[in-house]
Amino acid sequence: MSRWRRPAYPAYRPPMTGIPTFATPPSFLGLQRNDRAAAYTVAGIPLDIGVTNRPGARFGAQAIRQASRMLVDGAHPHSWIDPAALPVADIGDFEIALGDLAGSLALIEQQAAVCTHLLALGGEHGITLPLLRALNRREAAPGLVHFDAHVDTWPDSFGQAYGHGSPFFHAIRENLVDPHRMIQVGIRSPVQREVWDWTLAQGVTILTAQDVHELGPAMVAERIRIVTGNGPTYLSFDIDALDPAFAPGTGTPEIGGLASWQVQAILRRLQGLRFVGMDVVEVAPPYDVSEITALAAATVVWEYLSLVAR
Repeated sequence: MSRWRRPAYPAYRPPMTGIPTFATPPSFLGLQRNDRAAAYTVAGIPLDIGVTNRPGARFGAQAIRQASRMLVDGAHPHSWIDPAALPVADIGDFEIALGDLAGSLALIEQQAAVCTHLLALGGEHGITLPLLRALNRREAAPGLVHFDAHVDTWPDSFGQAYGHGSPFFHAIRENLVDPHRMIQVGIRSPVQREVWDWTLAQGVTILTAQDVHELGPAMVAERIRIVTGNGPTYLSFDIDALDPAFAPGTGTPEIGGLASWQVQAILRRLQGLRFVGMDVVEVAPPYDVSEITALAAATVVWEYLSLVAR
């Protein structure tokens, strides 16, 4: 009786295609550097205890880092810069005070103050206030480019003075930004008329989402340039500036927002602005679909790195 023998197939050798996506280090863009002395530092800020609707932004930084691994295949196709090759480090997450909003804001300011050029991954939009306080130790009252569905200039958020709807009310009152060099892009949420009028009265320029749709990216970018001028400028990007079709994973979605291509087209036209820091906030992964919100946020940071490197 014959005995069956396994055929002598040659040993399988996997193709040599470099590091596979799933093996990319879990830092932003898979960065190996993690020291604070880098020219640019990425830090997560897992805070969401000042939100007014859906929580979950505390998980935003982790999701943005995960999605950023889609962006390590080569250079930026517009600037031909590889952001991952820049002198940038991912220094991990900032410490926060559990359950203590005021204490957390103080800790964020303290940790941000030692970073030369910070790219912060939120977290709720309330983190921008301590980041601007820290920035003002080096750059007094910078201009501000603010992408958002909401003006975030309410005096309080349902009684919470430092909730995520109030960072720019306090930033203006504390002279942390120059409101005459401040522009808000994508605004469209319900808002009390007195809040809207107060914001305009401070000198802030508001471009609604409808304005963006009608003007187009080139004219919006030109308006940003006119408002901010040549001085130091901070970028604060709330992911709900995007329409929920492009960014469902956020706590306060508003319909009628910007498309992801519009945001890219605007940002790519801001070459030459003197950016001194940025944040991307309000990514709430529990409500995301296939990581599209986190990928949009990661891409905003990637676009920003390409801008400042040029």
